[in-house]
Amino acid sequence: MPTPENALAVLFATPECAPLIKTGGLADVSAALPAALRGLGIDARVVLPGYRSVRKATHADARRNLPAVEAIAECGVTRLIDAVLPSGVPVIVVEHPSLYDRPGGPYQSESGEDWPDNALRFGLLSKVAAILAGASSPLGWRPDILHCHDWQTGLAPAYLRFAAPAERCGTVFTIHNLAYQGAWSAEWVARLELPAESYSSEGIEFHGRLSFLKAALYYTDAITTVSPTYAREIQSEALGFGLDGLLRWRHDVLSGILNGIDTEEWNPATDPLIARQYDAKALDAKIENKRALQRSLVLAPEPGVPLLGVVSRLVPQKGLDLLANIADAIVALPAQLAVLGSGDSDLERRFLLLATRNPGRIAVRIGFDEALAHLIEAGADAFLMPSRFEPCGMNQMYSQRYGTPPVVRATGGLVDSVVDCNRASIASGMATGFVFDEPDAAAFLAAIKRAIDLYRDRNAWRELQRNGMAKDFGWDRAAREYAEIYRTLAGP
Repeated sequence: MPTPENALAVLFATPECAPLIKTGGLADVSAALPAALRGLGIDARVVLPGYRSVRKATHADARRNLPAVEAIAECGVTRLIDAVLPSGVPVIVVEHPSLYDRPGGPYQSESGEDWPDNALRFGLLSKVAAILAGASSPLGWRPDILHCHDWQTGLAPAYLRFAAPAERCGTVFTIHNLAYQGAWSAEWVARLELPAESYSSEGIEFHGRLSFLKAALYYTDAITTVSPTYAREIQSEALGFGLDGLLRWRHDVLSGILNGIDTEEWNPATDPLIARQYDAKALDAKIENKRALQRSLVLAPEPGVPLLGVVSRLVPQKGLDLLANIADAIVALPAQLAVLGSGDSDLERRFLLLATRNPGRIAVRIGFDEALAHLIEAGADAFLMPSRFEPCGMNQMYSQRYGTPPVVRATGGLVDSVVDCNRASIASGMATGFVFDEPDAAAFLAAIKRAIDLYRDRNAWRELQRNGMAKDFGWDRAAREYAEIYRTLAGP
């Protein structure tokens, strides 16, 4: 995927990038957005820690040593490796085996405990990103823009702000979830070689601790988040997690850009993981996926009973406790429920108990299964996302693409991507799902009942499905919006 020699250059600093390492949607964004930007002629590259899975995935014959750097004294020499994503996007892997080459996940051990040295691990990532973005970059290539993602890269804008003017390039920081902030004791200020004057309320200090996230929000040139509504919500006390005042102060550089999805991976017409492929002109074939899903989950083979799907982390943020509260009422409508996910142990137990109590009507699979996730999107009649807050969300977009109208709460990217089904939106041909306002079980159940009432009207339901399938959730729109921000910061 070549780019013009004098193209605008952007370095993505991220703790995750699919398919090399993934725990959530951030990894998908870090893979898809650079690829979409390169499609626009922008020279986008990624810098990423050399976790064990990353080292295995970037095979030796595809790796090339780059000049090493001395970023943080405590870490010594850090090697850099040149690799490439399947999309052709170049990747710079930060090789420091003692910090990154470990069992478990990128942030936690196999037992689920946070790595105690995460401040050092991601402080190093931030410092390396700042070095690569500076005038003395060892790559022989320097970006016009350093685009950082989530708290793990939050110190990079601070490092650049305190560098010599010639070392600075424009910086963009994207908030994927404000709830995760990366806060550490003050001793890390010196250990990470941040200037002492940075540790103040007008800097990186937050309630007596070093905050990676606050550092980014204070020092970056532009702040983005992953949907327009979430950009407004995080400026409120309710969803600002203590940073709403800072975000209101910086509102003039804050914008929300709705994420896209991989429309090749999530395409019912070509999806190899579903029982039968289909499109908007062949929606009758969707019933075969419903049958396959019912067989797979040992649900009763009842084609006329609506099947509601869930693929989610089972945590209160996602509103899954609300679903557990009304599961018996849903079954009584009647309807079936298919749940795939893991998370809070109490919620896992509640859903497993509900499945035991309602055999043939409720099925629960704890964990994650990519093939089953695709089959739920294809086989369910409607998809449930009752999130208390949702910065963007992707399953509501997958669902519309698969002709599986979503039932969502009016928050973040959910309300930005789903048009509520009502008399006016049906008449205009804009309706794509069902939206409810209050984060309570009664409002959620009422929205589900609205969906099931429409489901019984075959023609109206078909129209709703086709409306959703016609929407374009690809990355091109978002890439163009980001490109506009980059060009403004880079100047003429």
